[in-house]
Amino acid sequence: MKKLLFLFAIPVVLSVTSCKKAGCTDSEAVNYSSSAKKEDQSCTYKGEIVFWNDQTISQDMINFGITSLTYYVDGQVVGSSASSIYWTSSPSCGQNGSITITKDLGSAKNKSYNYSVVDQNDVELWAGVANFTANTCTKIQLN
Repeated sequence: MKKLLFLFAIPVVLSVTSCKKAGCTDSEAVNYSSSAKKEDQSCTYKGEIVFWNDQTISQDMINFGITSLTYYVDGQVVGSSASSIYWTSSPSCGQNGSITITKDLGSAKNKSYNYSVVDQNDVELWAGVANFTANTCTKIQLN
């Protein structure tokens, strides 16, 4: 009888120990699940970039007749600002009045997109590559 109980107990123990909840186990991911015990490759990420310029650049733009800026990332307009807006030090992502862009990175922890900043006459003043990193605020100073 003991052998019979033991034989029935083995499958029960094995099924309980191998029944781990699948999900995203990376705490940097948007969809992190603290109850997940087994990674299922479902993790997704977001990254942020904030653009900024200082008082010297702002004054130079005003002196050249530049009144406004339009910001593009990946060919899409992501914001605009007056050329008279400046920062004395780099702003935080999401800070009031900042040009902050949040990108869904999907399952990648890093993605790069082209950016450009144009004036009110569509003259490109700045262009480059914006590197978005998961769970990070990257600061790009226009100078």
